[in-house]
Amino acid sequence: MSGVLAAPFPEIGERMMSAYDHLFRAQVAKRPSEVIDLGPLNLLPRPWDLATITMPALRAEVWQWLDAVAGWLNREYMWETSDLIPPCWPSHPHLVHELGVVADQRRRAGLAFTSDALEEWHRYCLPSFVERMKARCRGFCEGGHLSAPGCARNIRYEAGSAVADRKALFADDIASVGGAASSARLTQPVARPCFQLIDGMLVDTETGEIADGPDS
Repeated sequence: MSGVLAAPFPEIGERMMSAYDHLFRAQVAKRPSEVIDLGPLNLLPRPWDLATITMPALRAEVWQWLDAVAGWLNREYMWETSDLIPPCWPSHPHLVHELGVVADQRRRAGLAFTSDALEEWHRYCLPSFVERMKARCRGFCEGGHLSAPGCARNIRYEAGSAVADRKALFADDIASVGGAASSARLTQPVARPCFQLIDGMLVDTETGEIADGPDS
């Protein structure tokens, strides 16, 4: 056997580096004025969450990086065929969402000055990802990409009649809560007698009435 026995983790591009720099600035800023040039901080793209990236150039760079990471994981860590990330992974939204986090965690672990974070990634992050992937994919795409078994149910979930039924249930629930709140406001609390033991007798301190004893 020849060649590199342990390939380095894929590097990120300049646009991703800039996105991470903006996030770091937002995280450590002590005053809003220090990061006013970044715009709304809640809209900053998170490279590990592709859905937050709307800039085409950055999105393309993240796609390329994730594809490189998927190939790297298959070569460096996977042994059993069932553990391999399928070539059609971009067609699986659950893999797109999870792979971004796995890749980001590995990138961060590689930047640390100790091996602790990398050990955590090896022990928990990667094995958990592989197990979830296997549980969801179940080998369906070994011979090529197949539509999700739950596709028909997803279509039925989005159907107009199903949406209308759910909205009707939501409306009934909201109306019920509103009615219960109105009834509670209209109901007057019932005054309870306040008894105190005086000279061996229970006396209502509001009315002065003496309560009947157990032997009365």
